[in-house]
Amino acid sequence: MAKRKVTSRKDALLSKKRWQLQAAKAQFSEVFRRARSEGPQWVTKQDREAVVIVRAEEFERLSRGRQPESLVEFFAKSPLAKVDLRFDRRSDYGRDIEL
Repeated sequence: MAKRKVTSRKDALLSKKRWQLQAAKAQFSEVFRRARSEGPQWVTKQDREAVVIVRAEEFERLSRGRQPESLVEFFAKSPLAKVDLRFDRRSDYGRDIEL
């Protein structure tokens, strides 16, 4: 008599969101559909390397949060924005050369 493997509800949900590369290739439409309806889908190769397929809206939201809107905004939000820096230096007029 074979023993049944007992899995928790969490394990069952994770298994629905994890795909072996070959299965994901063969059933890409299903992976795509689940990424849209159920959330991120993990695709693994030999149970080590992984990529995650997410909705485009979620990707945009996550990637937008890391970078400021512009370089000007980045410098304005910097902790050094209020520091008074002076960049004075001596004028350099070159040197005299005999030709």
